[in-house]
Amino acid sequence: MKRLIPNCFAAILVALAVSATSCVYVPMPPGMPLPGSGGVRRPVDTVSYWNGDGMSGQPTIRISLSAQRAYFYKGGRLAGVSAISSGREGLDTVTGHFHIIQKDKNHQSSLFGDYVDANGNVIKKDIDTSKDPKPPGAIFDGARMPYFMRIVGGTGMHEGYLPGYPASHGCIRMPGAMAEVFFRNVTEGTPVTIEQ
Repeated sequence: MKRLIPNCFAAILVALAVSATSCVYVPMPPGMPLPGSGGVRRPVDTVSYWNGDGMSGQPTIRISLSAQRAYFYKGGRLAGVSAISSGREGLDTVTGHFHIIQKDKNHQSSLFGDYVDANGNVIKKDIDTSKDPKPPGAIFDGARMPYFMRIVGGTGMHEGYLPGYPASHGCIRMPGAMAEVFFRNVTEGTPVTIEQ
């Protein structure tokens, strides 16, 4: 009987290890601060994971602004969860029922970014072209938004900085690995619900 308990325990550990390998856990180590983060170190991501590679069915996405999470479903079953950073106060992310209307792997913002000189040196950082006049000789350098999935108007999901709270201009920022996996698994027309 004494040998049975350790063998059962070992079998449980093996089963847990096998099931854990089918999930992709995407940690975001604290590491160095990202450029433009004001020196704030990013929090560790203990939320994001993907378990949808072997799943089939119609993809759908539900975004919870209050939980700061994006939930990806295939055929009604949860395939993965991503931490997000949605629009900050005054630039709130819209709510409602939408669809993916565009995918652009190497998207750059036409509204937000920096003004740079001919050599790429930043003249004015974090500008909004609708409010910040362009200095003479400056060139607009749009903010990079890799794995952009447009939902409505200028709002979409994309890779971006996650400080642990709503901080975007209205878009839904995601960790890079999660933005990439969501991007791979959606098509134009994929339903997206954004709720408080």
